[in-house]
Amino acid sequence: MLPWLSASCCPRRCLNKPWSGRRRRRRSGRRSTRPALAADGRRRLATQSRESCRPAAAKSNGASLTSTAEPVGRLFSPQSKSLGIGRGGYSPGVQRKIVYAGANSPSYRQAAESLRALAELDVPVKQVQRVTQRVGEERVAERDAAVKAHASLPLTERKGSPPRPPVPGVAAALVDGARLQIRDAAEEESEEEARPPWRSGKHWREDRIGLLLAMSSEEQATDPCPEVPPPFVGPTRILRLARELKPVPAGEEAAAEAARVEEGAAAAGVAEEKAYLPPEVVQWRVVATRRSWRELGPQVAAAARAMGLLGASRRAFVGDGAEVSWALWRRHFSSFEPILGFIHALSYVFAAAQAGRKFAEGWPVYARWITWVWQGQVAQVIAELAGRQLELGAPKAGEAETSPRQVVARALTYLRSHKDKMRYNEYRRKGLPLTSSLWNQ
Repeated sequence: MLPWLSASCCPRRCLNKPWSGRRRRRRSGRRSTRPALAADGRRRLATQSRESCRPAAAKSNGASLTSTAEPVGRLFSPQSKSLGIGRGGYSPGVQRKIVYAGANSPSYRQAAESLRALAELDVPVKQVQRVTQRVGEERVAERDAAVKAHASLPLTERKGSPPRPPVPGVAAALVDGARLQIRDAAEEESEEEARPPWRSGKHWREDRIGLLLAMSSEEQATDPCPEVPPPFVGPTRILRLARELKPVPAGEEAAAEAARVEEGAAAAGVAEEKAYLPPEVVQWRVVATRRSWRELGPQVAAAARAMGLLGASRRAFVGDGAEVSWALWRRHFSSFEPILGFIHALSYVFAAAQAGRKFAEGWPVYARWITWVWQGQVAQVIAELAGRQLELGAPKAGEAETSPRQVVARALTYLRSHKDKMRYNEYRRKGLPLTSSLWNQ
């Protein structure tokens, strides 16, 4: 073995001779500061020099603290912002789950339990609330910014479709209102001080909803479904549907009578007509707010333009009988075909047919009237309703809202006011939707 590879080689430098194992005293150019020996053998302090007067390290005159300071924050990734990880440490995928559970559950506590049971995510209730509210506020801010940008456009651009999104064959804008209960105690207290004009009551609120649909259908030469579909002439189903929409002047025996009428029709072998096929929904978007109807209009208009609905050759605006809906149509969707939702018309026709009659007596009247409405012959229904009003007489002041005279008078006024929006046979020929609900299409 070569000498410089042996274990006794100097570890610091490569030498060609063995290391003796003795440490060499490091020589320094500085003088020793030790006192010199005197003649009597005692050491005397030498004269101080610059070398010997170096200050020693300073010492604290207080108690010596041996523990270190606790960290004031936890570790974080410098790329958290670019990865979409918020201050809570949740990834975008986890945040989507939290927001979905928080927005669709009846309470944040229930949302946290659902996340724990279904997604195996242990998220505190307070964190569910914070993440859901933060993302909701961000969405509202984005929507308001889009509405502001839409309002700043020139009128010609605001009424036209941008070039980027594809233009659908049929475009539909549907607006309606709903009711919901609030549970936020802090909101209730603040509203007691200054309640906006569009809010009434302490717990109930109205939710204004706009539904935008990009649809596909074929325009035909004739009405593809001239006969009213069976679901609209099913006694039990129509009674339940009408009661959900508005009070119906039918007694306790109405449900039993409806079942008997339905059994009789089935025994008679009533043939079912061809089912009505509404336009196919290709894309849909919901815009909802608890603000006023005046604020809903620009939100729906901006979303409709972003979807490219304003460039469709066939356009429909479907609403109920409320004037606020048609004010929104005149201001933002005047180029759309106005259509009264068929379900709303059905509820008035059914109530008027049953007013002052037993269910079995009023059902044939309803079946005749709703067939005329379906075929666009609203004038015939109005004529018979006017005769029924003469038969019952005009309602008197202070008469109950559910009295037969009030119900017939209200239905007569409703149909006369919206008969120009009830040409349902023509709408089906053009391939347009008939109702203001996505799930009834």
